[in-house]
Amino acid sequence: MDAAEALTLLMSPQGRVDPYPTYDRLRGYGPVVRSGPAFFVVTGYAEADEILRDPRFGVLDDDLRDQFLPGWRDSPAVVSISRSMLRTNPPDHSRMRRLAAGAFTPRRIAALRDVVEAQADALVDGMLARARAGEPVDFMAEFAYPLPVGVICALLGVPAADRPLFRRWAADLTGVLEPEITRQELAVADRGATELRDYFTALVEARRRAPADDLTTALVQVHDADGDRLSGDELLANLVVLLVAGFETTTNLLGNGLVVLLAHPREADALRGRPDLAPAYVEELLRHDSPVQLTSRVSSAPVTCAGVDMPAGSWVLLLLGAANRDPRRYPEPARFDPGRAQPHPLSFGAGPHYCLGARLARLEAQVAFPLLLRRLPGLALAAPPRHRTRLTLRGYERLPVTIDTEAAAARPGTPAGAATGTP
Repeated sequence: MDAAEALTLLMSPQGRVDPYPTYDRLRGYGPVVRSGPAFFVVTGYAEADEILRDPRFGVLDDDLRDQFLPGWRDSPAVVSISRSMLRTNPPDHSRMRRLAAGAFTPRRIAALRDVVEAQADALVDGMLARARAGEPVDFMAEFAYPLPVGVICALLGVPAADRPLFRRWAADLTGVLEPEITRQELAVADRGATELRDYFTALVEARRRAPADDLTTALVQVHDADGDRLSGDELLANLVVLLVAGFETTTNLLGNGLVVLLAHPREADALRGRPDLAPAYVEELLRHDSPVQLTSRVSSAPVTCAGVDMPAGSWVLLLLGAANRDPRRYPEPARFDPGRAQPHPLSFGAGPHYCLGARLARLEAQVAFPLLLRRLPGLALAAPPRHRTRLTLRGYERLPVTIDTEAAAARPGTPAGAATGTP
């Protein structure tokens, strides 16, 4: 199998469900692989990190979309993503990112710990109630989705009653982030984008009439005061991206991470007894099975990376999931090892587009895993979990679990803060 064949396999449904064997095949051709006249695939950690930080590489802009995706302006999904900070380069990217960054400072994220702990405790209560009633428990639906969506919706000022709407809308829209998409999948993504845009159009108008202490109000006021700082299209596009990115990655981190922990009972027991280990565990979980598996960049000038010459205009596919298992950086990369000396995975990217909500995602996971292990000591898989057939955003569609309600009842109750090592 040559590199082109390996890449074709990676894009297939089988390759998407378990990409790691294909990453190993691609790695055999080197950390940077040419797969076309101006198309390259990167599997190496150092090389991916270098490219993500190099100002000569940017995301796909409008001119290049016209070249690679003719007719993209007819797609609500592509247009919505392209007007957000996710798909813009400096100076527009820097301008938009600064406007939202105030909601994600270390101090503000730390202040959310009590909120996250309370929500996580309440969700575990709900899981226990379903289990006692003899009902099936899907971890994705009962915990992994509602925890992060509740937190990001609170930041944005989205009413609690509306939160269940977003799981399908976001799942539809994020299909447009895949490296390959069919016309049918694009139509589904367009539907999700339209529904999300309609929702936030109504929310923006509501915040104009009745301002609140939330990020939506803050961005609306910036737009209304100076449209040059944030246009109307940018306002809506960034609200959509902040919502979707605010929970999709964390939802996948929680689901992927729980499956790994259940497969490693010794390490799970250690975390149950030592919740202060949660930061190291979360970094290794991010590395071991990244919720974001790839991103892409386009070069604006000739670049040489790992001895491979890339002409200006090269499209580079950065396989973050492969980079996170680069044996040159991580000995025995397939092994789950929370004691690794220097994890620093690339799951949230690097450089100017480093994930704005990375601290929040880490906080939610650092709270969730010790709490789940402490309050649900008999937690186990009820059946094989079902992966989504997505590569960019890797996660589970369903993750059925069983809960030993007697073992849970026998656990002595402790305050949520004690479960996470906080005062």
